Amino acid sequence: MARSQDRPGRRAAAALSALKTSSAAVLAAALAALPAAPAAASPGAGGGEGDTLTIAVSQPVDSLSPFLAQRLISTNIHRLAYDYLTNYDPETNEPIPALAESWETTDEGRTWTFTIRDDVEWSDGEPLTAEDIAWTYTTMMEDEGAATANGNFVANFESATAVDDTTLRIELAEPQATMLALDIPIVPKHVWEDVEDFGAFNNDEDFPIVGSGPFVITDHRPNQSITLEANEDYWRDPPKFDRLVFRYMPEKDAQVEALRAGEVSFIADLTPAQADALGETENIAVNEATGKRFQAFTVNPGARTQDGEEFGDGHPALTDRVLRQAIMRAIDKNEIVESVYGGYAEPAGGYIPARYEDYHWEPGDDDPLGFDVEAANEMLDEAGYERGDDGVRVSPDGDRLELRLHVHNDRPDYVAMGRLIDERLADIGIEIDNQTVDPGVLSDALYNGTYDLIFTGWSVNPDPDYVLGIHTCDALPVERGTMRTDAYFCDEEYDRLYEQQLANYDDPEGRAEQIRQMQEILYEEAVVNVLTYADVLEAYRTDQISDIQVQPDPGGNIWGQDGHWAWTSATPAEPAAAGPGVPTWALAGVGVLVLVAVVGGVVLLRRRSATAEDRE
Repeated sequence: MARSQDRPGRRAAAALSALKTSSAAVLAAALAALPAAPAAASPGAGGGEGDTLTIAVSQPVDSLSPFLAQRLISTNIHRLAYDYLTNYDPETNEPIPALAESWETTDEGRTWTFTIRDDVEWSDGEPLTAEDIAWTYTTMMEDEGAATANGNFVANFESATAVDDTTLRIELAEPQATMLALDIPIVPKHVWEDVEDFGAFNNDEDFPIVGSGPFVITDHRPNQSITLEANEDYWRDPPKFDRLVFRYMPEKDAQVEALRAGEVSFIADLTPAQADALGETENIAVNEATGKRFQAFTVNPGARTQDGEEFGDGHPALTDRVLRQAIMRAIDKNEIVESVYGGYAEPAGGYIPARYEDYHWEPGDDDPLGFDVEAANEMLDEAGYERGDDGVRVSPDGDRLELRLHVHNDRPDYVAMGRLIDERLADIGIEIDNQTVDPGVLSDALYNGTYDLIFTGWSVNPDPDYVLGIHTCDALPVERGTMRTDAYFCDEEYDRLYEQQLANYDDPEGRAEQIRQMQEILYEEAVVNVLTYADVLEAYRTDQISDIQVQPDPGGNIWGQDGHWAWTSATPAEPAAAGPGVPTWALAGVGVLVLVAVVGGVVLLRRRSATAEDRE
């Protein structure tokens, strides 16, 4: 269960970062002074329609269609509204039964037979059978639009067949190690088989939306909220809260003030300064977890389609690996950990965060890209990058090294890292045009190939296949705007190792070694450059939530879990008696947690979503 954790040695460093948020806090105070809409009342807070759990979020959803959604907010919602073939244990992260009660594999891993539960119903009362699962997978296999978000999971499938209502058989072209980690929401065939265009249908027209998960999506108010009601007929224990409301609050400081006031019950993605301040606040618990995400920037090595058509205007010198490596040598990851994250992070090595010990890779003591400004300058000198009169280098082809750096303006940590990178690259004669912009503008630059360096980050699942797959040559765009990658990376040896690890279903250690080798390639090519693994910092009101499951346990996160455990386990706190002078609207927040997201503009955002930062 959730625990409030503290690292005293970090507090002095974290206090420094509080100075960086002072101007934002002034804005937050002004926002907090505005009249707030009253929260929904719980039975213990003077009557109402039941306990409502309230989470404030700043990220808009890209789509309510499980076939299209890639952003973390969207996949979080879908883990609540739909079931999966298997799930992940809330304590260990190991695969456990879900819709599939059991399974067996034959034909040297090419045939998988799953026994499907016979006691699951869709929220409209129709039975869920193996046919729904087979139809979901087959649709993704046959329709490009339906494969948008998770097509890599079924790319190796030859067939998915319902032998009967409780038996699913999947035939594979080659063995596949991810068969117990198919992160694909199962949709009801009887609802979805009438959809004409899976690439355009966003599943936001008719409510309630039919699903089989512990909650049902019942309402969407663009730019305001998404509401989910508890599914009392869920085959596991039903949720303890009656309702989730996803409410959009784009300003993080405004979220903090709303949490203090009891208007929301949970917020995530805190800065160190915010976490430290909230940790000293009555009735608020701060949860610190090891990071399952990495923070990174990618280099434009030349945007191109799968058939080799070049587009965009990336700096031509970035095709040179020497330059890319010199850029990495000039950046001090330890400085980022201390000055940006106040110590609440780890300097990154490989692509898979250290949380996943089996797959994590670190460079050795002879790290070829370790922080060394002098070595970086020597590399560039030897490669013919001469300094001009203004100190900025010029490539051997005569191109001045002025590089655009695209940074998310809604991520304070990225903004701070962008400034540091600007300063450090000046030390090796590279001038940075720091373009701190709205995520939509950043996404357009990515898809059009009109950038040089661009910030990114991904959440990594217990099985890392998905995030590894986005850097295969197959992830390059078929045509501009259709890619799954965020780096235009394509390497034959990387692809060979990817195929090997995917097929290595019966040798876990051999597969882990292949995955480590893939990370070494990514590291040395210096196109995908991981900087940190930031701790998860999140907070909730203990007078509204008495208990909540973290994943893994202990030391895990609440938001962004691989499953629905946090929100199905969350237990309403016993309401406190009202004291004199306490406004009734403040008490109405007891037991309330509002998750709000924006679904407006989903068609545009869907194609933008692979800037990721947000994929589960």
